Amino acid sequence: MEYTWEILGKTITVETDPSLFSPKAPDQGTLHMLSHVELTPDDRVLDLGCGTGVVGIWAALQVGGDHVVMTDVDPKAVSISKKNLHNNGIQGATVVLGPDVSAVPGKGFTWILSNPPYHTDFKVAKAFIEKGFNRLEIGGRMVLVTKRKEWYKNKMISIFGGVKIYEEEGYFVFISTKKSENYAKKIRQKFEK
Repeated sequence: MEYTWEILGKTITVETDPSLFSPKAPDQGTLHMLSHVELTPDDRVLDLGCGTGVVGIWAALQVGGDHVVMTDVDPKAVSISKKNLHNNGIQGATVVLGPDVSAVPGKGFTWILSNPPYHTDFKVAKAFIEKGFNRLEIGGRMVLVTKRKEWYKNKMISIFGGVKIYEEEGYFVFISTKKSENYAKKIRQKFEK
């Protein structure tokens, strides 16, 4: 099973599987998220929960594969992401199997992009946000897209100290910037004592 996607003036082919998220086309929420991200050649991007790899491919087309790391908990997603990178001529990207960022090598990402599973409890999203924060460099941004607003808004504010929210066609795109090495709630607690 596969589809083609016109992106950044290039046609890419995306191999997929019915068991993976959005198997027939790029997810609308993901497309809304990407419309709010502007990459430069120096950026280092983490695609957190990469699925078939469309976000990682999109990033690699702009910053080069060497500046992209992708991770997913599903071995099939990791395998298909690797195939999609190879089949679209993208070299150097790292794809790792893991439940969150714990398996990801290195730190210093300038962008973490994710369309987390939001139809389940918030355990996965909580780990993505908290552990992702620690992998960003100061000034780095985390961008999430979901169909739920309040929990994500509150969580992003408690960790990053603030969040910009864009609503598009029932999706919410959250963008937070890392301003300190400490979670915002820890800084507040320090000053409240």
